[in-house]
Amino acid sequence: MAADTVSILDGSTFVVSDRRGDIDARPDQPLGLFFRDTRFLSRWALTLAGEPLAVLSTDDVDYYSAQFFLVPATGTVYRNPALSVIRQRFVGDGLHEDVVVLSHSPEPIELELRLDADADFADLFEVKDALAKKGERFHVVRDDALVLGYRRGQFVRETTITSGAPAIVDEAGFTFQIRLPPHGRWETCMEVVPCADRSCSVKYGHGSFAKPKPNMSEGLTEWLAGAPALVSDFDPLDHIYRRSLVDLAALRFYADISPTESLPAAGLPWFMALFGRDSLLTSYQTLPFVPDLARTTLRVLAAHQGDRVDDFRDEEPGKILHELRVGELTVFGERPHSPYYGTADATPLFLVLLDETERWTGDTALVRELEPAARAALVWIDQYGDRDGDGYVEYERRNIETGLENQCWKDSWNSIVHSDGTLAALPRATCELQGYVYDAKRRCARLARQVWGDAALAERLEQEATALKERFNRDFWLADRRCFALALDGAKRPVDSLTSNIGHLLWSGIVSDDMASAIVEHLMGDRLFSGWGVRTMAEGEAAYSPVEYHNGTVWPHDNALIAAGLRRYGYATEAARIASALLDAATCFAYRLPEVFAGYQRSFTHFPVEYPTASSPQAWAAGTPLLLVRVLLGLEPGEHGLRSDAVLPEGISEISLTGIPGRWGRVDIVARR
Repeated sequence: MAADTVSILDGSTFVVSDRRGDIDARPDQPLGLFFRDTRFLSRWALTLAGEPLAVLSTDDVDYYSAQFFLVPATGTVYRNPALSVIRQRFVGDGLHEDVVVLSHSPEPIELELRLDADADFADLFEVKDALAKKGERFHVVRDDALVLGYRRGQFVRETTITSGAPAIVDEAGFTFQIRLPPHGRWETCMEVVPCADRSCSVKYGHGSFAKPKPNMSEGLTEWLAGAPALVSDFDPLDHIYRRSLVDLAALRFYADISPTESLPAAGLPWFMALFGRDSLLTSYQTLPFVPDLARTTLRVLAAHQGDRVDDFRDEEPGKILHELRVGELTVFGERPHSPYYGTADATPLFLVLLDETERWTGDTALVRELEPAARAALVWIDQYGDRDGDGYVEYERRNIETGLENQCWKDSWNSIVHSDGTLAALPRATCELQGYVYDAKRRCARLARQVWGDAALAERLEQEATALKERFNRDFWLADRRCFALALDGAKRPVDSLTSNIGHLLWSGIVSDDMASAIVEHLMGDRLFSGWGVRTMAEGEAAYSPVEYHNGTVWPHDNALIAAGLRRYGYATEAARIASALLDAATCFAYRLPEVFAGYQRSFTHFPVEYPTASSPQAWAAGTPLLLVRVLLGLEPGEHGLRSDAVLPEGISEISLTGIPGRWGRVDIVARR
């Protein structure tokens, strides 16, 4: 989010305002109060004598609360004000705001305070695409409450707003006539209650800011206490680690089928919902720290696993979903996200996470519980993922109107291109997809043998994985570039752009040992490595741009997986170099890694350059420092305990991690250079 906005969130409810606390959203701006994929406040503006207030300070108290300290506007020169205004706000299922006016004058003061409110009830997709509404809005004053409403057939959404202090209520807001005695105080509490499908939040009551009630049954204090404690002589790492844990706590939400166990939403503002790929990778990153996210993610995704062929939703039996939404466009079938299955990588990643969760937690009961889902996912890989029977997973959308053209993690329309800049023909078999499938089959072979008691399945999967690795290293290898192709296109031609995808191949283990060194040279060379991280596309490729979403920017989660892959193949020093670069970048972003940042060379910019529409916080960016800590400490779960083989970068001499949870109970690790 832009630096001039303030965001607070709790689950899938969030508020984005300016630094005064005001909201004045254009149709295409992600400002407002959002609840269940709908904007329930598009205007929320406080004025004094008809004028906006000026900002003294804004403070994010917790992820779900903020304070705004304001004074009357007096032009460009600061003058000692006669009064100040404090707004104290938090979100739960709705919004609660305490407004306090303090007099600093020895004389009585009379003033008029006005709070304007409106709601356009825009579906989040309507905000992203600047689409017009099809229903009708209404404003009603009912029992001293302002009700903002929207109706389209049987689809009805309402926002009810009440004040704790007497007010003149009209269809546009609240007017307060205030008389303050010398050095006096006036206050009110504003309750904003969104109603969707007759689901309305409870009221919090006056003075609730001091004792907010976020949605999560496990509060932030308990969440932080349950994670391992980290201490390092590199002071920024302590702050980065805590920021990541806080952001992950903020992004937790309850799915409808799991009302007491949380899983991560993908990111603010566009992705506060269930995502297959994002939730799976975030859960993988966080397993050594907060393993319960993985359990819930697996159960919820299994419950929504595809069970039919549905072209509109790109659904197929056994397929793991891409995205689930509940807004107006989904309800009316104008978007396929009920849920939408347009991703080819979530299904093998589901299997990767299932095995990794058992390796860390020893939870064989979960593996038995999800055996039918895992077997269905394996069938999808072979019967639907491999569209033409050539042994590779390809994708091509069934939904031509609103489906995703690219169904890999680089899912923008222009991300899979040849080195000359031309788009690859569909269907596309990207290289990292084959790596995920290889890893998934090897892992499921272990589960089949050790947990499911199916030796025949284990043997078949091992043979298929071995054959896939041999075939892949032959068909995807570009001898002239000493690199793997980004993809095979619809005509089985190699897509020869040099990209970060090759780092995922190391993470999955599909690269033959004799080819790994060439991949490492590319990843750590100047064309891909910017000094802040590995770019998504190498400098010099025709489609490269340091500010193109998937064609030259730096993605923290991408780099974390690359670092893990480097460790897997024994390149611990190179992995530590990537980790060090990302941690340095995080210090420039107030210890919070964003979703993505620009790919300019570090020696040119001297600081990482922001990407204007990057989500922040974003789940797999928040999970990145945790996976980097695992990489630096060389943490690997074993049947009899936790192994550590630390390699720390220059600038970090010691890291201790206390209370690491796992099948061994809790253990401590101390690593020194």
